Amino acid sequence: MLTALHSTENTVKTMTAEVANIAAGAGNRTRYVLLAILLAAVITFALRALPFLIFHGERKMPEFLVKLGAVLPAAIMAVLIVYCLKSAITDWRTNALPQILAVLTVGISYKWKHNTLLSIVAGTAVYMILIRVL
Repeated sequence: MLTALHSTENTVKTMTAEVANIAAGAGNRTRYVLLAILLAAVITFALRALPFLIFHGERKMPEFLVKLGAVLPAAIMAVLIVYCLKSAITDWRTNALPQILAVLTVGISYKWKHNTLLSIVAGTAVYMILIRVL
């Protein structure tokens, strides 16, 4: 009986030590993950703040950057629309119709209200309803 009790105590101590080791290792990994997130945040902030630091006061942006800034958002949206609709050709009823109607919903609601969030929510809702119904 005493041997069984002693064996149980040793097992509990061993398991406790193993859990402590795992927790210590997890804490170390957590620090690495948090450090990686912090580093990514600092780099992202620095890259976004860089143009404001470079082109402040008397220094003006080059003309090609001004033109690029005017054209690029529309070009990016066109590429995203083409990418999203690339699979629409394969299956008209289950793919194309919901996607095209969702894109039209986004476009029409944005032209109507000029509210990006409302347009995205409306387009997503239309798409989700149509893929469930059709």
